[in-house]
Amino acid sequence: MSLISQNTFVKTKVKRKSKSKDDEGDEPTLVDHGEEIVEDGDLNVDVVGSRKKKNKRSQEEVEAMKIEEQLEMQQLGSLLFGSLHSPVVFGKRHDDEVEFKGGDDSALFVMDRSGNNGLSVYEDDGDAKYVVGVNDEDSVMVRKPVWVDAEEEEATVDISNVNRLRKLRKEEDERVISGSAYVARLRAQHAKLNPATKWAQLDSSKKGYDSDGDSEVENDELVANGDRRSGNFDDVLQTNEELVVKRGAKLLPGILEYSRLVDANVEDPSNARINAVQFHRNHQLLLTAGHDKKLRFFQIDGKRNKMMDTIFFEDCPIFNASFLPDGSQVIVSGRRKFFYSVDISKGSVDKIGPLTGREEKSLEFFEVSPDSRTIAFVGNEGYILLVSSKTKELIGTLKMNGTARSLAFSADGQKLLSSGGDGQIYHWDLRTRTCFHKGVDEGSLVGTALCTSPIGNLFASGSDSGIVNVYNRDEFLGGNRKPMKKIDNLTTEVQVMKFNHDAQILAICSRNNKSSLKLVHVPSFTVFSNWPPPNRSLSVPRCLDFSPAGGFMAIGNAAGKVQLYKLNHYQRA
Repeated sequence: MSLISQNTFVKTKVKRKSKSKDDEGDEPTLVDHGEEIVEDGDLNVDVVGSRKKKNKRSQEEVEAMKIEEQLEMQQLGSLLFGSLHSPVVFGKRHDDEVEFKGGDDSALFVMDRSGNNGLSVYEDDGDAKYVVGVNDEDSVMVRKPVWVDAEEEEATVDISNVNRLRKLRKEEDERVISGSAYVARLRAQHAKLNPATKWAQLDSSKKGYDSDGDSEVENDELVANGDRRSGNFDDVLQTNEELVVKRGAKLLPGILEYSRLVDANVEDPSNARINAVQFHRNHQLLLTAGHDKKLRFFQIDGKRNKMMDTIFFEDCPIFNASFLPDGSQVIVSGRRKFFYSVDISKGSVDKIGPLTGREEKSLEFFEVSPDSRTIAFVGNEGYILLVSSKTKELIGTLKMNGTARSLAFSADGQKLLSSGGDGQIYHWDLRTRTCFHKGVDEGSLVGTALCTSPIGNLFASGSDSGIVNVYNRDEFLGGNRKPMKKIDNLTTEVQVMKFNHDAQILAICSRNNKSSLKLVHVPSFTVFSNWPPPNRSLSVPRCLDFSPAGGFMAIGNAAGKVQLYKLNHYQRA
């Protein structure tokens, strides 16, 4: 028997004995006749006297492998679907977890940014896990795709032969492009034809679709949480605020945009001329009064203008009526030696007068101070009567050199302006009840109207010749008697003037002619060319008022109607 055959026999014998002993459960023993290990060239034969040679792993190793394999499956599931098997434990760092041995976990996710050539998708970047976008503004760190189709780089597409692909060309003579460029251009074309729903994206930013080195960027509005003034509008659907709010918008000269609405007193028009209209401070209530001896209240909405109440004064045709600025009362007067006070909350009417120590037969002209403390009546022989709005008693008088024709309070209610038959403008300090300045109204023989702006330091003076002078009060008190602007668009006596709430419009009116009402653009001191409306639809204007926010303008005329207009520049009434 040869040496090789003997070794073969020994190996077979050992195998059989090991099997038999394993069945009996005895300890493994060495072979009785110890054979030598023979080496012949590269052939190595090892003889081991273990009966468990076939079982190379112990039972502990098998259990360890099972546990390790189970942990690997849990790790993979956690990476794909979240921490299902290994919930987050506070105080334990992520690095302390069992490391997943399957390789780079970035391979589990693919972010398709093929439209952006700043991503190294088709280049060999070694072991880099992230690639920085080419746009410096974005500087977004994105993961590398785990798999790239190499055929896209090798393939070429002729985009000039197919009609529907010619739109992908960037140059007229462009013909063949690479497969990756073709894919990127298709993505860009799809995004262009099917834009995303931008308002639903809370964290949208500028996105670009790049193809073959050229950028095709579609600029989106920045939408992010934060202040609206910084361009962040993600909460536009989470609030009921107006989307467009005009604050401090400048009114342009030339043409005034307005709309004619339903008459304010359409539910109960007057059969006599209207002498007074005024809006309440709550923007909705409007009073009207006239020679029919009725004081009416209307709720103004521009559509129905529902009538709220009517008060009849049996012994007093109404020449003037006005709310107190605090909105609590209405003062009503006529060509009588007494006047009425209407308490709105209580619904009571009080008759006041004659005033103690005075013999005036008419109290038809009066003005109420902005602080609701004083009512100033025009009296006889140049006297101005000061009445307390609380007690309705005479608290003082002021005396002009000529007759008194018109009055106007300053915006703070501490000063009073007056003018009359001597053509001069008086400035009174109501705290000391003295005249601290008197100046000539340029070009005026008889002053017939005065008004002051609610903001700023402007005031306007009208005369019997139809001339309206606009002054800067500080300059006028400083000695400069020259008006800022002389407005001569009226030819008859000016009797009504009114600034709107932001002093951008000045209304001037004469009661002697039809449609003799002009609206002046104060910043440019020019008259709006499209006002008054054509066809003399205003009739003979008698009075007017602007709503507190400037959106409505009410004009009472001699026909007993109160026309209502919407000034489109102002968004609120």
